[in-house]
Amino acid sequence: MARSNTTSVPEAKGAMDRFKYEVASELGVPLSDGYNGNLTSKQNGSVGGYMVKKMIEAQERQMAGKQ
Repeated sequence: MARSNTTSVPEAKGAMDRFKYEVASELGVPLSDGYNGNLTSKQNGSVGGYMVKKMIEAQERQMAGKQ
């Protein structure tokens, strides 16, 4: 399966962008709107990895009925 940088549900793009900046702020990663080539792969990867972790935790809580 080819990877792409698009959301499966286009309406969710704004929410995902806000979530990305929220996570970056929590981690202390200076993510800016636009070009972020000055950040390391580790910094960028930590944002994406933590986003996935938080989404999985939220889904697990929802599945357990603990919203």
